[in-house]
Amino acid sequence: MASSLLLLLTISALFLAPLTFAQRRPLLTTAYYRKSCPRFEQIVQETTTNKQISSPTTAAAALRLFFHDCFVGGCDASVLVSSTRFSKAERDADINLSLPGDGFDVVVRAKTALELTCPGVVSCADILAVATRNLVVMMGGPFYTVKLGRKDSLTSRASDVEGNLPLPTMSMNQMIKIFQTKGFSVQEMVALSGAHTIGFSHCKEFSSILYNYSRTMESDPAYYPEFAKSLRKACADYQKNPTLSVFNDVMTPNKFDNVYYNNVKKGLGLLSSDHALSSDPRTRGYVELYSRDQNAFFQAFARAMEKLSVYGVKTGRRGGEVRRRCDAFNN
Repeated sequence: MASSLLLLLTISALFLAPLTFAQRRPLLTTAYYRKSCPRFEQIVQETTTNKQISSPTTAAAALRLFFHDCFVGGCDASVLVSSTRFSKAERDADINLSLPGDGFDVVVRAKTALELTCPGVVSCADILAVATRNLVVMMGGPFYTVKLGRKDSLTSRASDVEGNLPLPTMSMNQMIKIFQTKGFSVQEMVALSGAHTIGFSHCKEFSSILYNYSRTMESDPAYYPEFAKSLRKACADYQKNPTLSVFNDVMTPNKFDNVYYNNVKKGLGLLSSDHALSSDPRTRGYVELYSRDQNAFFQAFARAMEKLSVYGVKTGRRGGEVRRRCDAFNN
């Protein structure tokens, strides 16, 4: 009788004991909207497809927007919030002023469609994460899993941006430090840099290494000479026209592939950070690997993006909210 009672108490204790972290339902899951918004994936896919067809720069814009969002306080759509007369939001920090409008627009379009179908359910942070993945795939890049359930942030401050995003003028030590403080390895940094296989950079971002580089050299010697010459011509009016820009990958600008790494090796990168990737001993080996093996690059990029997509996410009621509009808080 005593042994039977002991067994019963043991079983009861197992059922009543609090779940360990490993036993709890995961905070993010691919099935998060399966019941609450069954058409979520379909609506985002249709929106991203239509937007990319009408505006071919959308993929690169969304990818950059996603990176700028996640690296400042986590993937929480804080970069989408507009400033008010009382506060200056992330999107108006100096480094974010050049973020292309197509990235914002594709999220707004998807949010509008989703609000008509399942109002108040899908976060702007989840929309941006899935839209970015879909657009990378549309450009020929790798598919990767995006888990869902992010909440939108309750704050967005321009003052939080400085020091959290790599600048094109930074040294390799500074670049590595920024990535490492967020838990990303040197290899992951090089793989994520491969996002430069699509999109463009404004001439003003690399003008300091293109014009009047030194007393004896017009441009940084890391540039292939003829490439530097053509860039100086293309960017000649950048001071009068700050919107002047050049493709990051001059060989296959509209295809997500590994050609960016080949360009970097040949002096065909735009930014000083591109040049540093091929010259620094800590990163050179990965550039060599990804330049000769696109599959290795795709696998590394997909893993790094999966890791990035869950960086600093907000979940649960206390973590954040589901915004009714992506550019404004609910209250």
